[in-house]
Amino acid sequence: MIGFMGTGKSTVGSALAERLGWRFVDTDATVVEREGRSIPQLFEEEGEAYFRDAESAVLKSVLTGSRQVVSTGGGAVLRQANRETMLEGGFVVALTAPPDVLLARLRGDANRPLLAGDKEERVHRLLEERKNAYDFAHLVVDTSRSNVRETVESIIERTGLSRRA
Repeated sequence: MIGFMGTGKSTVGSALAERLGWRFVDTDATVVEREGRSIPQLFEEEGEAYFRDAESAVLKSVLTGSRQVVSTGGGAVLRQANRETMLEGGFVVALTAPPDVLLARLRGDANRPLLAGDKEERVHRLLEERKNAYDFAHLVVDTSRSNVRETVESIIERTGLSRRA
């Protein structure tokens, strides 16, 4: 599961995994667990490149499994190697939402080092920089018009997962 921060990757991914009876893996949470530091700490102490390297390593290790839903960090798609790993590892679902919805969801979230400063300006700039980064997904789902349960059911219906689970 890929998408910009605030699209609902962790929430929808967890609910989808539960609905299918599959394992849920959040790559950001796995990086934090392996590194023993929060993402803001990793950015501050080691830099973004270090975090991206750790993220790539986690992605490679978790995508060897089956019957799991993997939620990636919003920037995991920035590396071509990660995109290739995702495509080789399974069916890629991109979650999207318009900027105003993302801003509302991200308001008050202090755990997003890439949004330090003017959140609105940063969100718009990052969305512009990443506008084609999620295009490789097999399926794109807008999370702004439905609740989590409806989004999960839409993904299941559109992918035929209920027949394969």
